[in-house]
Amino acid sequence: MDAETAADSPATPTPKKRPKPGERRTQILQVLAGMLEQPGGDRITTAALAAKLDVSEAALYRHFASKAQMFEALIDFIERSVFGLIHQVVDVPQPLPGQAARIATLILQFGEKNPGMTRVMVGDALVYEHERLTVRINQFFDRVESSLRQVLRATAEAQGSLTPTVQANAQAAVWVSFIIGRLHRYARSGFRRLPTEQLEAALKAIA
Repeated sequence: MDAETAADSPATPTPKKRPKPGERRTQILQVLAGMLEQPGGDRITTAALAAKLDVSEAALYRHFASKAQMFEALIDFIERSVFGLIHQVVDVPQPLPGQAARIATLILQFGEKNPGMTRVMVGDALVYEHERLTVRINQFFDRVESSLRQVLRATAEAQGSLTPTVQANAQAAVWVSFIIGRLHRYARSGFRRLPTEQLEAALKAIA
């Protein structure tokens, strides 16, 4: 074949690169999280998710048995990330002043950097989804509150409180309400009101 004939010949289409095992699953979750970052976004359907990925809905179900399972994977990511950060604060030999504030700050910073995950944490993205997802998120914040109680009780004891458990329980409830409230406002504002807005002053008011 001469050069002129070769130039006129149609180019051979490049075959699509098949994702490695686990890559497609990660890609699905990344795209789902990205769709959740759209302010005021409607309920996400598997059809819309598949269209974003340029695959069939059947291809999604080869990696996840249901959409609820996709959200569970996102909740797994939230739990691993947040409690990994909390353990850095909690796992110290002696109670330190400001540990509760540090935990609150880390959670709010995580939410700010991951707006799609914020919608999951506040339950906005879980409306009309399987109820077990809401249960998981409630359990997530129960664990956060338990971690806060742990550091607040240790601090109260170090300060000589006569009722450290009662004091820690009340304070932990306030801290969790503050965290959830800030995340709700962030999601409700279309991600314009940052959860860390004037955070230092707010933390001082609570502590």
